[in-house]
Parts: sequence; C-alpha cells; structure tokens
Amino acid sequence: MDIVKVSNVVKKYSKVTVLNNINLEVKEGEIIGLIGPSGSGKTTLVKSIMGMEKIDSGMVEVLGEKIPNLKVLNNIGYMAQSDALYEELTGKENLEFFAKLFRLSKSEIRERIEYTAKLVNLEENLSKRVGNYSGGMKRRLSLAACLIQDPKLLILDEPTVGIDPKLRFSIWKELKALKQQGKTIIVTTHVIDEAEKCDKLALIRDGQIIATGSVAELKEKFKVNTVEEIFM
Repeated sequence: MDIVKVSNVVKKYSKVTVLNNINLEVKEGEIIGLIGPSGSGKTTLVKSIMGMEKIDSGMVEVLGEKIPNLKVLNNIGYMAQSDALYEELTGKENLEFFAKLFRLSKSEIRERIEYTAKLVNLEENLSKRVGNYSGGMKRRLSLAACLIQDPKLLILDEPTVGIDPKLRFSIWKELKALKQQGKTIIVTTHVIDEAEKCDKLALIRDGQIIATGSVAELKEKFKVNTVEEIFM
C-alpha cells in the first residue's frame, strides 16, 4: 500500500523552480531517505507532502487522501530541522502541550508521554526545563513530540543534524524500532552514511529526483562503491 504518492509535483519561488516534476511513492512500513546536498529541494518536498507548501502543479496523496487535508495531518508526525520546543517549559510540559493539540484524553496523554520518553531515553529528564537541555536532548525531545499522537507516517527533516555519532546511532535504533511497529518513515539527510540505514533512497539534485532504489540497487545502477560517488 502506498502511504505517500507524489505525482508530477512542481514548486517555484518567483521564477526559480525548486521542485521540478517530482514523482515519488512511499510504501507502508518502509524507511525512505531523501538524500541530497543542501539546497537540493529536500525540505521543500517534505513540506509539500504535508501541505505546508502550496505546490504549483501536480498532486500529493497521503494515506489515500489528497493534500492539503487537516484530517490527515493528525496521522503525520513532523520533526523540523530546528527544534520547535518551549524552552521555559519542562520536557513533560512540552509533551503535554503537543498531546493536547491532538485532543488526547488524560489517560492517553499519560501513556504516550511514558512511552515516547522511554523510547528516546529521556525519562529521567522530563522534569527539567528544556532551556537546560543539551542539543542532543532537544533533538530527542523533538522526536518524542512528533510521536506523541501515535502517527502512521513520520517525516523527519535532518533528525540527526548537529549531534554526536553515538546519539545518531541511538536515534537510528529508535527509527528501526518504529519501523518494526509498522510506521512509515521519510528522512531527509545529507549525511551519506545514514543512507545505508534506509530501505530505499530517493536521490535529489537541483530539485529533481535523479534515482530511486535500495543502496545496493543504486550502487549497481551507477557502477559505484558508495552512494556519495553518485553525486560526484
């Protein structure tokens, strides 16, 4: 089943074409990596999938519904490049705030906070003000926040940007666990070694998808030893 279907999408800012006839299908329960250099169109593409960017032509469908669609947004967990957290609140208060946006009951809020905090290993830090969190802790809290309503689709824009390799490994371990639960995950990154952890890649350059497939398929297709060489 296609969780996401992007058909012939074009997006322009004034006269600059940022997305040029993009086609992409994301299957249920897979991790797909949108790989490409900064400025290649990755963030614009994920925002278009969510309906945060108005496309000029083409169509986006998520969970069988045409986007934009407020009902579908309840089933999407979005983690932006920069942490959208309230620094004066505690970690728990942040998660409570986001849970209430989705109108979860008190018991659901308690269960989801307990579950997400455990998943990202922040159980012992929930009572601390977020302003006192390290950068890595903020990234993990952002991941917990985007999971709070138990969405079917996760869209993570550079989820490991600016964090150390140990924490990056930890976040990918969490993503694999979520995949095992049937979640569908779209990850943008320009960190090539993260490509190896995805089921499928879509390589983006200058607003175009130049190739899609598994790491093995792409290496075979382009006759290279690493994904990085495809962009050279």
